[in-house]
Amino acid sequence: FIKQIVDCFPDGSQKCLERGCCWSPLSETNVPWCFFSKNHGYSVVSESKPDSTHIEAKLTRMDAPSLFGADIKELTFSAEMQTENRLRFKITDANQARFEVPHEHVQSLSDTPRGPLKYRLELIQKPFGLKVWRTTSPEKLLFDTTVGPLVFADQYLQLSAKLSSHNIYGLGEHVHQTFRHDTNWRTWPIFTRAAFPNGGTHNLYGHYPYFTCLEDASGQSFGVFLMNSNAMEVTVQPAPAVTFRTIGGVLDFYILVGETPETVVDEFTKLIGRPFIPPYWSLGFQLSRWDYGSLEEVKKVVERNRQAGLPYDVQYTDIDYMENKKIFTYDMEKFAELPQFADYMHDKGQKYIVILDPAVSTGQRINGPYEALERGHAAKAWVTEPDGVTSLLGEVWPGETVFPDYTNQACIDWWVDEISRFHKEVKHDALWIDMNEVANFVKGGINGCTDNKLNYPPFTPSILDDLMYSKTLCMDAKHKWGNHYDVHSLYGYSMVLATDKASKATFGTSRSMIFTRSSFPGVGKYSGHWLGDNGANWNDIKWAIPGMLEFNLFGIPYIGADICGFFDDSTEELCTRWMQVGAFYPFSRNHNDQDPAAYGFDSLVVNTSRHYLNIRYTLLPYLYTLFYKAHVNGETVVRPVMHEFYSDSETRAVHKQFMWGAHLLITPVLDPITDRKATINMYLPEDKIGLHMRGGGILPVQRPDVTTTYSRRHPMGLIVALNDNKAASGELFWDDGDSRGISEGLGILSMQVAHSGYQDPNNLKFENITVLGVTAAPALVTVSDGNTVISLSDSQIQYDIYKQLELGKDYTVNWEAKISANIDCYPEGGENQAKCEARGCIWEPLSVPRCYYAENHGYITSNKVETPSGITVDIDRNTEFPSQRSRSRDISKLRVDITYLSGRSLRWKIFDPENARYEVPVPLHLPATPETVEENRDYRVQINDKPFGIQVIRKGTEEVIWDSAVPGFTFSDQFLQISTRLPSEYVYGFGETEHPTYKHSLNFHKYGLFAKDQPPGYKLNSYGVHPFYMGLEKSKNAHGVLLLNSNAMDVTFQPTPALTYHTIGGILDFYMVMGPTPEEVVQQYTEMIGRPVLPAYWSLGFQLCRYGYSNDTEIADLYRDMKAAQIPYDVQYADIDYMERQMDFTLDQVNFKGLPALVDQMRAEGMRFIFILDPAIAGNETKGSYPAFDTGIEKNVFIKWPPELSNDIVWGKVWPDYPNITVDNSLDWDTQVEVSLFRAFAAFPDFFKTSTAEWWGEQIKDFYNNIMKFDGLWIDMNEPASFVHGTAGENCLGNKDLEDPPYMPRKGLKHKTLCMNSEQILADGTRVKHYDVHNLYGWAHTKPTYDALLSTTGKRGVIVTRSTYPSSGRWAGHWLGDNYSAWDQLLKSIIGMCLFISGKISITGADICGFFNVAEYEMCLRWMQLGAFYPFSRNHNTINMPRQDPVAWGPEFAAASRDVLNIRYTLLPYLYTLMYEAHAHGNTVVRPMLHEFVTDEKTWGIDKQFLWGPALLITPALDPGVTVVKGYLPYGVWYDYHTGKAIRTAGEFVDMDAPLEKINLHVRAGHILPWQKPENSTHYSRQNTLGLIIALNDGGVAKGSLFWDDGEGIGEFCSWSIAFDNKITPTLTPTLYLNDSINKIDKNTFFHYLN
Repeated sequence: FIKQIVDCFPDGSQKCLERGCCWSPLSETNVPWCFFSKNHGYSVVSESKPDSTHIEAKLTRMDAPSLFGADIKELTFSAEMQTENRLRFKITDANQARFEVPHEHVQSLSDTPRGPLKYRLELIQKPFGLKVWRTTSPEKLLFDTTVGPLVFADQYLQLSAKLSSHNIYGLGEHVHQTFRHDTNWRTWPIFTRAAFPNGGTHNLYGHYPYFTCLEDASGQSFGVFLMNSNAMEVTVQPAPAVTFRTIGGVLDFYILVGETPETVVDEFTKLIGRPFIPPYWSLGFQLSRWDYGSLEEVKKVVERNRQAGLPYDVQYTDIDYMENKKIFTYDMEKFAELPQFADYMHDKGQKYIVILDPAVSTGQRINGPYEALERGHAAKAWVTEPDGVTSLLGEVWPGETVFPDYTNQACIDWWVDEISRFHKEVKHDALWIDMNEVANFVKGGINGCTDNKLNYPPFTPSILDDLMYSKTLCMDAKHKWGNHYDVHSLYGYSMVLATDKASKATFGTSRSMIFTRSSFPGVGKYSGHWLGDNGANWNDIKWAIPGMLEFNLFGIPYIGADICGFFDDSTEELCTRWMQVGAFYPFSRNHNDQDPAAYGFDSLVVNTSRHYLNIRYTLLPYLYTLFYKAHVNGETVVRPVMHEFYSDSETRAVHKQFMWGAHLLITPVLDPITDRKATINMYLPEDKIGLHMRGGGILPVQRPDVTTTYSRRHPMGLIVALNDNKAASGELFWDDGDSRGISEGLGILSMQVAHSGYQDPNNLKFENITVLGVTAAPALVTVSDGNTVISLSDSQIQYDIYKQLELGKDYTVNWEAKISANIDCYPEGGENQAKCEARGCIWEPLSVPRCYYAENHGYITSNKVETPSGITVDIDRNTEFPSQRSRSRDISKLRVDITYLSGRSLRWKIFDPENARYEVPVPLHLPATPETVEENRDYRVQINDKPFGIQVIRKGTEEVIWDSAVPGFTFSDQFLQISTRLPSEYVYGFGETEHPTYKHSLNFHKYGLFAKDQPPGYKLNSYGVHPFYMGLEKSKNAHGVLLLNSNAMDVTFQPTPALTYHTIGGILDFYMVMGPTPEEVVQQYTEMIGRPVLPAYWSLGFQLCRYGYSNDTEIADLYRDMKAAQIPYDVQYADIDYMERQMDFTLDQVNFKGLPALVDQMRAEGMRFIFILDPAIAGNETKGSYPAFDTGIEKNVFIKWPPELSNDIVWGKVWPDYPNITVDNSLDWDTQVEVSLFRAFAAFPDFFKTSTAEWWGEQIKDFYNNIMKFDGLWIDMNEPASFVHGTAGENCLGNKDLEDPPYMPRKGLKHKTLCMNSEQILADGTRVKHYDVHNLYGWAHTKPTYDALLSTTGKRGVIVTRSTYPSSGRWAGHWLGDNYSAWDQLLKSIIGMCLFISGKISITGADICGFFNVAEYEMCLRWMQLGAFYPFSRNHNTINMPRQDPVAWGPEFAAASRDVLNIRYTLLPYLYTLMYEAHAHGNTVVRPMLHEFVTDEKTWGIDKQFLWGPALLITPALDPGVTVVKGYLPYGVWYDYHTGKAIRTAGEFVDMDAPLEKINLHVRAGHILPWQKPENSTHYSRQNTLGLIIALNDGGVAKGSLFWDDGEGIGEFCSWSIAFDNKITPTLTPTLYLNDSINKIDKNTFFHYLN
């Protein structure tokens, strides 16, 4: 409620009540204490629709107290549906004309919309309001004024509107420290003012009552523009809503709807005028300074920057060039040669710009009359006093002044004439207009201002100084357009219009340009803008980026900040960083006394400036093309990242990066190097910033030079950046760069020429075409102009032929990839020729990789012994090649043991026969005896001698499915590398990392495998390690490969296809299973690592969790609401909130004292409860007060240093807090953790030790018996995670090569975990380093937890763990970690499930609706539908985020959730049967389509659909706004689950209706699915009778199975196979009778036919 109240502006409670408003003092001072009641506003007395595009209404004021007097009783409302995307509505006085902005471009349209409206306007009668809806299905409410009353008085107009999203951008001009608005009650005044942009909320130079609102991840957006020039303020509040308060004029709103943020800018610039296209030279670098002092000093600056070799196009002079600061004069002493200065600049291809202020001195010149003043007097060109005759006098730079009235035609004529006269006297190339807010150094005027309602209105917006005429003119001054009160903010706008006329008259056909300090919407049609008089500080370099982004929204793309700051001295570091980012400002000007060369010719500033300005000049053809597209299409030039990636919620708040157009991302450094900034994850030394080109774009380029005059004569080129589809597109606009009339005749040139009217006088040609994303040197390149096709030789591919590509002709460039089989010799990066050749490798800079191994690099076989059960080979390092890494000792003699484990599995182990090395202590279930009969094996093995390699060949097809006979095999102490060719590009597996697709892209992608507390992110190693993959072969057979190695590693794919492993310890111990089907691969793999656990039946029910429950009442309320909504729900969790200070095995006796009783109540009603346990144990408690730690010390369970280093525990810090402290969450995280204010020391149990497992079980049992009951356990943070790096104090003892190994698969092994030198002790007493077993910590944690659960509860329950390793699934399930509330996470969750199911953890799923960030309604609902078919179905989010459980969104959401969860619960007998079959036979539960249809190659890349077992196909909606999804139905008959309708398909993609309340489900013919009537929990649903869904195939036959038991017992099972034939009686065949617990099968409900 509070978020939606609208401020009534009281002076206290009495004044509030007098206004008829509500008074409610609050603890928050920024929240209104006085707010409007429902009695305020207007009501509609009549409404008419003259035609389909107009609405008119009469409004009358409701009887309520006045706020500021002079309320207008009768109003008119009119609405125009101007275009299909633009709505205008206006509210004004019904009886008297009021001031309206006389905009030169914005007009009422004479035609009507040409297509269906994208919006709908709804009028609310009483109190009056309006709602603007987007006409999608379902409709979305965008703009709703019913949140507050309409107020319309003579000098106070107010309208509030609730918006559809918090993603609000724009309003200005201010310094916004972030691009996206803070909606927590922020008020922004809008009234043009000469003030410093120093970070406050005050009003600045421009007037922009416009904002864009991004609605959701679909990209759909809308803009809101209030055409009103009076002083105003806009309040942004958390509803989210905005309130406009203006003190004059009318309410003239435009609502602009678009499909993306970019299209909203298009709509806005259509309305106010497209941006001008600047002359090409104005995109060059520019220099200026206030107070050069003399022309001699100006020339010194010019010469030293020329000598420094800087690209540099424009020089300015500020007001110091004038005679006593009088405009249209120059100082004939200090600037005597100024008339010749432009020629001096032109001689070197440079330009000259002068400044003009509006104020005209009333004094005389030194040597005579001030003729410009006299001519102005004669023209009556000045703003006057209220009498309309007397010139208003003020004071500005030259002293006493008058002010031109640019709304007066006589003044405009005078201004045009004076500029023309001055240009003849002092030649210049463009005009810079300043001080036009309008600025005045005295308040109002020299004679002061009259006390009247214009100068002292009843309400003054929160403008700077709270005085209307502060630093400007009196509000009752007169202009031709009206009172200064109304037109003040239009002064700069009118000056621009007049200056544009002068520019055209003065420069003729030359384009020239203007840029202005004060602006209003529409100025961008004629002028650019700079961000004002900033300071040389690190804040202002940051705040320039939101400013540039906003002015691109406002239609002024020619924008930039004063580089290195206007005020104060810039440090060299600051100026270096500012020159780097400023090289990418559209308007790139350094303005003050810190020009780059001032720092010295060999300074870092000069060198980095030269480097980045050369990049700028190289890319100017691209930048110029962007300005053309802005001019023609209204596109942004500097573009927010959000405009291109709106579906990624992370981009919506990005304001420290920006883009040039769609394809160049700029990531500057905006902080001094002493600051720690986690958001920049790239190495950026002092002379570098981040530049990234987006795949799919073509950027035109040109060889740079010191000015654009010279660079434009150079050959051009293209940078082609291919996307994943190997495609790219782009445009080039080219003309002479200076002539007016761009859009009328010169045209655009592109790779496919759109208009060919321009011929370049320099006969420009394309010199180089660079193609990014080609993974190898091309085998064939051809160039065609449509008539002739030329094939290029190798020597021509780089340079020669492209010289013949002439500008203005169409060309097509084609190439065929030459696939390289070369193996990277420098995988750590940073290679160069010298480093490469020092390793004995081959350097080829155009190859990918550039540094690769020679053909025979590796090992050579010596002794080879073959037996019926395998092969043993000794191999020796090929010493023709040097050692690769001096810090990692080569092991020159190795042994290879190959064992034929079975007919469909084998093992090869490569190890040091002389010195034992660490081997993974994870037991595998291997055959007791190998398969010695050749005929029984599906494979044969060959050994390549030089270089050594193993080849595994599938019999029958003769396909080589493993082939490590490639160069580069390495085995050293801390770096092991082995590569293999692959039989096809279809590879699945490896984790835990976020994969964008289920099938791997082999385009040189590298994935790190090292357990880490890392939320899922692209190529970021996360919680678990699974070095297993499944590969498909061209014969459509499948195989799987496991590397049993637990050290940090990475795997790299390349397109050969090939795969390379790098690991930093242990041995190479490979296991292969032969399939030949994908499902058999998984079965054989789990036969080795152990079958997945069978969970308790109830654990397949829906589950709710949240980090951030504040107390047990909140959980009780949630339980009550879920029951009331009748949403199926079985399991409730408690996160670390329930603990005392986040300590395991404790209970918060303040906030969760009632939790044990609540748990007992819920369990008695059939619910189950799961608690979280982290491994880290707090170590700062008083002895005797915390048994978990005390007994742990007694039993020596905690990880310590090796005894030769220390006897101390390796302390970390995790969640537990110190005792007797109050946590200040406002402090940054590092302060809370590292400075030891709050986080206690924590010890980590060593779960390898038997004593630790016993201790852990005792703590769990004690908690269950003495504190609180539970049914399952959730173990988290067990990578293990720590909040410090290595240990408290971050000083790791011991061998530094373990902490910082010679090869780093990921940066910083100890980052957020333990020191690698920490010692752990295996169950057999073997001492090992954490370096070797880090990735097994979660694995070792899981079985003791599982054993403790079973022994404590006597029931099966369920364990859910975060960190996993192969065989973890024997005891636990896994969730996919701390994901984000974003649409892309839905697809990624399917991919993640499929990976874990294939890696044999059957109980898996993602946090439904996302853990981090605010969920959106549609996304969360679609995720609930998808999540209803996760094996592990849990909705879970984090602290400080809004609730997202099903009852949090309202009754419609709850109903849709109930419906889909009822389907899940109906099918739980089928899901439980699948879980049993996984447990007994190793089958997959969630099944990728290729597992069932491997002979259908279309299924090999499908990851947006999945199966439950063999029979139920799930096709979710994964994108916003969709009502139809395209799904694949393999060959055969499928039955729509919802309707029973049969669909016969030959294997094709079909459109499936997907309204918001539906997920598509299809049952496969020939299968039987057991089902049961759903209830609110499995406790009740299991008491219902069972039924069968029988989906007959064409032969009238169906088969299935049912497993049933008591759902939680340990060890005894019963299952049935089910068959149906329409010719015979249905049969149930039990495989084992153990009890009679199977429910009665009601013959009346037994069959559900779908045929």
